[in-house]
Amino acid sequence: MITVVGAGTGSPLPEDVADGAELVVGGRRHLDAVRLPEGARTVVLGALAPALDTVAEYVAEGRPVTVLASGDPGFFGIVRALAERFGPERLDVRPGVSSVAAAFARAGLPWDDAVVASAHGRDLRTAVNLCRAHPKVAVLTGPGAGPAELGAALGDDGRVFVVASALGSDGERVERVTPAEAAGRDWGTAVSVVLCLDEARALGPVRAVAGPRPGPAGWALDEDAFAHRDSMITKFEVRALALARLGPRPGDLVWDVGAGSGSVAVECARLGAAVTAVERTPDGVGRVRANAAAHGVDVRVVHGAAPAVLSGLGDDPDAVFVGGGGRGLPAIVAECARRARRVVVVAVAALDRVPAAREALLGAGLDCDGVLLQSSRLAPLPGDVTRLAATNPVFLLWGVRPHGRTEGVAP
Repeated sequence: MITVVGAGTGSPLPEDVADGAELVVGGRRHLDAVRLPEGARTVVLGALAPALDTVAEYVAEGRPVTVLASGDPGFFGIVRALAERFGPERLDVRPGVSSVAAAFARAGLPWDDAVVASAHGRDLRTAVNLCRAHPKVAVLTGPGAGPAELGAALGDDGRVFVVASALGSDGERVERVTPAEAAGRDWGTAVSVVLCLDEARALGPVRAVAGPRPGPAGWALDEDAFAHRDSMITKFEVRALALARLGPRPGDLVWDVGAGSGSVAVECARLGAAVTAVERTPDGVGRVRANAAAHGVDVRVVHGAAPAVLSGLGDDPDAVFVGGGGRGLPAIVAECARRARRVVVVAVAALDRVPAAREALLGAGLDCDGVLLQSSRLAPLPGDVTRLAATNPVFLLWGVRPHGRTEGVAP
């Protein structure tokens, strides 16, 4: 058996935890904190692969191994690597209190409805987008992905950080700061976890399922689910296919350019993505904000005309929906296609604008496809009978970045 012991926050490892082991693996501070059996070999955890190879030698000979870890080693910890290599049946896991659980305890908040992201050795953008989209997020930090970097990426979005450092030690520190304040400080290496909170919604309703709010039971909502002007809204049939091609998911960033009512933006946010809606009219900006509030989602709304305003949006999006543009459509599509990491979807009502939009997608190196959507809805007639009422046809184009090709993405 491989015994895996977690040093929980505020709970030091028992001195005798490694008794009987012939190999003890762990960080230097953990190894220094326990009594090592006489003759036992020790491996200081650094690169994981060599340590696992050494463990494999002892396992093959049936010799006992103890692995020391921080917190709950089954929560973004070493248990995954050990289980993949040796099988769960060989593991005796004894977890401690994780830094996430301890940080929420210090903040006085439940965390059964929190989103937890690890930025340790991973791209920070996923954690940033989760913080943009959800009211309660815990981010496990790492070198180059701490409170300062997270705060700089989020900017002033109304969130507050709870930064927990050196949890469980004599030097423990828990501080509440704004993202801007976090961005301006040197936090050192002692930070354990950052909680990113929308304080107005930090205490969500009691639910039977842990984790973030479940996704919607349905999408492509009826047009009357949104405030809109003179039927200027992406019809639900078009929206359904657009959402299927956009593929919004937690951790993604989606742009809705020429948002109008914001129906696509709101639906992407309901599916868990972080969303930026771009709208050039002041009344349209107000409608997008009102529709987002009505559906209980966060949508960042930017007032301005594309493509010029797009340069100020910061991080490149995973997916873009272009629902407006007029004569400037080719330039808008070209800029969106240049920056999109995965896909651009374009809705076009005028036949004359389809070729230029398609060329803009192809010119950015995307694989392009599309359809003409024509639908007829059931409509009542006098005499308790029904007719088919045709909706206006719409061209839907989509450009997909070929797998593994990133040269079209802006640096």
